[in-house]
Amino acid sequence: MTSMSTPWSRVGRVMQLGLEGVAGATLFAMMLLTTADVTGRYFFNSPILGSVELTQLMLAAVIFLSLPVVCWREEHISVDLLDAIFPAHWIWLRQVIVNLIVTGALWVMAGRVWALGERAFDWGDVTEFLRIPVGYLIYLMAIMLAVSALLTLGRAVLYFLEGLKVVERGGSLSPGGDQ
Repeated sequence: MTSMSTPWSRVGRVMQLGLEGVAGATLFAMMLLTTADVTGRYFFNSPILGSVELTQLMLAAVIFLSLPVVCWREEHISVDLLDAIFPAHWIWLRQVIVNLIVTGALWVMAGRVWALGERAFDWGDVTEFLRIPVGYLIYLMAIMLAVSALLTLGRAVLYFLEGLKVVERGGSLSPGGDQ
């Protein structure tokens, strides 16, 4: 049985498309803002006030909105130092261990970033020129880190089930399988 036919894969696909869509729209808005700012600055001697702040906020949003998709697909940067050491039939165990370590790291980061969001609201932190409260963006970052941690934990569980032969090997989880 492949995971492509399960209701969970459809929910995951909708979530993936939603996050990618919002991140893509934010990236497009960032491109339009930069183009308008550069055009205004060089041709009309009138830059857009606060464009640097908006670009910084949108860049952070793009990165953290993309993080859950990157974690689920395992498309982050990795070094294959352990590939030569691990026999092929134990790769699932390596993937379980690596995903559990990443889950722990993401969960700790989510907690710390959430605390920073609370502090930003308590102190009334806003951007310098446009006075936009930064706490909302920090909370978004924390939520996306937590979602990424949960998805990475889900990956670890699925690799474990694959290793126990509960989930078919060669499906969407296996390296080179459908994503």
